[in-house]
Amino acid sequence: MSGRILIIDDEEIVLRSCERILADLDYDIRTCHDGLDGLSMLESEYFDLLILDIKMPRIDGLEVLQRVKESHPDIDVIMITGLHEVEAAVKAMKLGAFDYLPKPFDPGELQMAVKRVFERRQLLQENIALKGETARYHLDNIIGSSPAMQNVFRLVARCAPTNSTVLLHGESGTGKELIARAIHYNSLRRDKPFVAVDCTSLSENLLESELFGHVKGSFTGAISDKKGLFQEADGGTLFLDEIGNVSLSTQAKLLRFIEEREFKAVGDTRTRSVNVRLVSATNKDLQGMVASGEFRDDLFYRIHIFPIQLPPLRERREDIPALAFHFLRIFNEELDKGVREFSPGAMNLLANYEWPGNVRELENTIHRAVILATGNTIRRGHLLNIMESPHLSEYDAPRSSEELKALKKRARQKSVEDLERVFVLEALNRNDWNVTQAAAETGMQRTNFQALMTKYDIHVRKPPNGPG
Repeated sequence: MSGRILIIDDEEIVLRSCERILADLDYDIRTCHDGLDGLSMLESEYFDLLILDIKMPRIDGLEVLQRVKESHPDIDVIMITGLHEVEAAVKAMKLGAFDYLPKPFDPGELQMAVKRVFERRQLLQENIALKGETARYHLDNIIGSSPAMQNVFRLVARCAPTNSTVLLHGESGTGKELIARAIHYNSLRRDKPFVAVDCTSLSENLLESELFGHVKGSFTGAISDKKGLFQEADGGTLFLDEIGNVSLSTQAKLLRFIEEREFKAVGDTRTRSVNVRLVSATNKDLQGMVASGEFRDDLFYRIHIFPIQLPPLRERREDIPALAFHFLRIFNEELDKGVREFSPGAMNLLANYEWPGNVRELENTIHRAVILATGNTIRRGHLLNIMESPHLSEYDAPRSSEELKALKKRARQKSVEDLERVFVLEALNRNDWNVTQAAAETGMQRTNFQALMTKYDIHVRKPPNGPG
């Protein structure tokens, strides 16, 4: 349903007439014969619109209107008035009614008034969403105090107000779409659409149809005309993620659009033109692909007008604590947990990990750690269950058999440590986290068992109803 409407009128014929008139508009409609009963319904159910008669027994429509506006100011109200109730209608408008209709009214008048209400509500919702998006992608709200990210922000601030084509370079998970949205929402196009397409998720034919649209019958399955993403983004920004995966034939069409600002839908003979800013992104070496013939050199130079390189997370480690706490707040609220902090051991592990998946991998790691956490702190043990062994950079890769042996030895040592940690945790779980009982069950001295707990940053849980 596109909206919920409550009609309150003491005349049965008016209620039935309004229902019939609005039936074709696909609204969820409820009716009520009495103002007080209507107020009770408003307390127990949600409605977008109230259609309300002024003259009713027990309580008149103006008093109902006043109470509704005090308790439910977001509900729109259309008043139904008699021919001689103009003064009351004016008062209703002053009390916050959206519109009024004098009896008898035409079906078209009621339908038009209701449509105006929902068109206005939709516009308000879109404006609220747009303001939220604009604020979210303001550069001050993007986490990154490291010199590398501050340089990215400076470049975004320089290019955003222009219409220049931008190419974002960066490994997977470095936040290329986040920066693309920041460019859009800090530009003069912020009130127009931002449309993103992942060029790796569609086959060649489907991508071409998705970008440029198609006409009915242009290929098997094209049962109707379809508008492409270029048209959807008219006036705004089109973001082509992983443009290095686009086929050479589609590259030719992209080049034509950039040069001529026009294109043809699949199977169409007509030329269409739109006003779209193009922002592209890649994790590939496009210059190397140009040299090998996999990417058109003329297209490369067209999209490479303003390049921005996004640093991997391992090159901006000073941003990791702020990012970790940002994701912790998000998932703590989403999962309704009481996790508030990281132990020093956990934060040290996060800060020194190589993060091959970059910010996306960090986000997923914190998400899973919040799920695993049983207290108010994410500890090193929660992360060891999730993270792989720290990834070696190309400079740390073993270059000799001695180094390879050392690496294997460290891997075996980590496996032993993981087994020790699981051994301690399972013993504690079996004994309700009573350290003395757990040590006795495993045949260890309590001091040695506690030493293992300290080694793996394992802390005794407080009883559910215990102090503090």
